Amino acid sequence: MTTAKRDTYTPETLLSVAVQVFIERGYDGTSMEHLSKAAGISKSSIYHHVTGKEELLRRAVSRALDELFGILDEEQARVGPAAERLEYVVRRMVEVLMAELPYVTLLLRVRGNTGTERWALERRREFDHRVADLLRAAAAEGDVRADVEVRLATRLVFGMINSIVEWYRPDGPDGRGGSGGAGEREVVDAVARLVFGGLRKAT
Repeated sequence: MTTAKRDTYTPETLLSVAVQVFIERGYDGTSMEHLSKAAGISKSSIYHHVTGKEELLRRAVSRALDELFGILDEEQARVGPAAERLEYVVRRMVEVLMAELPYVTLLLRVRGNTGTERWALERRREFDHRVADLLRAAAAEGDVRADVEVRLATRLVFGMINSIVEWYRPDGPDGRGGSGGAGEREVVDAVARLVFGGLRKAT
């Protein structure tokens, strides 16, 4: 388990360490004592900055959610044909997942046992619905195939993207990333080709 040095401790360091501990032990299996040991600081020092571990969880999943929802506000996600906007969103989702890997990993593992987890799950569903709306619009415009049900297609797309957290490692053995040395751009391009090679209507 990663342990922060006392002389480098910051609130951001604490959040980063907490996310790693939550991923390793599970949120329910993590105590303030575990966080204290991993961060290399006393429990009282943690309480100086947060009310408890649930506040750390909320800060962590909020970071992931803010990045994901931010994609939908970018110009290329709002302007143009729905199919092009959808492809842009899918590519940016993969980029955000890899850039914020620990935070998105934690977001994908919350189970709804606390108020914060239920809030995060609801926000995830809202994001999923907005991406599904894009897919639905692309189908209505005739740019993606109509013989695949939108809800199913959305689940399959999210399933492919979300699985990246299970195997992608940015610090691969050759410095190019995880799983066979695939770099970030290669992963983004591969996902886009697989998704839209299957979704786009043949011309």
